[in-house]
Amino acid sequence: MVLVLAVFAGAVFGLTVFLRDLLGMNEVKDYEGPGEGTVSFVVQPGDGPLVIGNNLAGQDIVANSKTFLEVFQQESQGREIQPGTFEMRYQMSSSGALEALLGDGGTAVHYAAIDRDLRQSETFDKLVESTGIPLETFTALAQNPQDFGLPAQAVSLEGYLFPGEYRFPVDMTAEDIIGEMTQNAFAALEDAGITDPTQQYEVLTKASIIQAEAGEADYATVAGAIENRLRADNTETNGLIQSDATVTYGLNRKSYNLTPEEKADTSNRWNTYANPGLPVGPIGSPSEEAIDAAANPADVPYFYWVTVNLDSGETKFSSTLAEHGRYVAEYQEWCGTQKAGRCE
Repeated sequence: MVLVLAVFAGAVFGLTVFLRDLLGMNEVKDYEGPGEGTVSFVVQPGDGPLVIGNNLAGQDIVANSKTFLEVFQQESQGREIQPGTFEMRYQMSSSGALEALLGDGGTAVHYAAIDRDLRQSETFDKLVESTGIPLETFTALAQNPQDFGLPAQAVSLEGYLFPGEYRFPVDMTAEDIIGEMTQNAFAALEDAGITDPTQQYEVLTKASIIQAEAGEADYATVAGAIENRLRADNTETNGLIQSDATVTYGLNRKSYNLTPEEKADTSNRWNTYANPGLPVGPIGSPSEEAIDAAANPADVPYFYWVTVNLDSGETKFSSTLAEHGRYVAEYQEWCGTQKAGRCE
């Protein structure tokens, strides 16, 4: 009897799964988030929402053509998607894909997703991929940062290319693109209460270190530790920030490992192991949250921090070098359990 019931239950389960698959009940209705990678999507003259939805799903830009059609009907507000080539991402939400296609009033746009913590060179690579504008055009503009309102001490656009999702009209110039991104950075600084240009540069520099060194939950604490290191009466580190991320920026690489010689090299102007105080400028593009933390650091007793688990982002703070050394050993122990190259 038990065997019969088990067979019957198995048959019912199998039939249920079959019907769910047949009816599309296991079908992914929509993706979450902005998506990943980049892909060109073409809207031909005469393509309507149904055709566009099918084509989007066919290229894995959206999960489901029916969901896209429903979102179009709910959110398009009478606007039509115009023919053209659009820079999209794989596995976007239907709402995000529609917004990218409609752009400003339904015009064709170049879509660019600029992640936080990207260096200027990495951001330019993203913009070239999105817009097709030559890299040389962007790098030439970066040689004159004061044209975009940056202070005199800025030698590039580093730190001011604000991260976020952008939809640039296809006829937008490189100068206007950079102008929009830098204005967003200035707006974030002003929202954090920082209006003086020199102070803005300092806050962006701190924020870029915070962005590279910490997870969002620890931004304010790391900001407080940096402030402690910069205090004139700091005898714990004698004004040295000792950030690996700043040194590797000056070396034009990304790494978790530095040699003693690299840490001692005072000619690297971003070397905060050898040179006290802040580096000469930002090391990447900080987010609004990192900027806010730099402008409003937590009042903490710490001078040291180390992420002991690169997967979870768990970070431990300490006030003395001896305590910090124990946490560094904990990080090294974690690295010993990982695949080769994980902690390089």
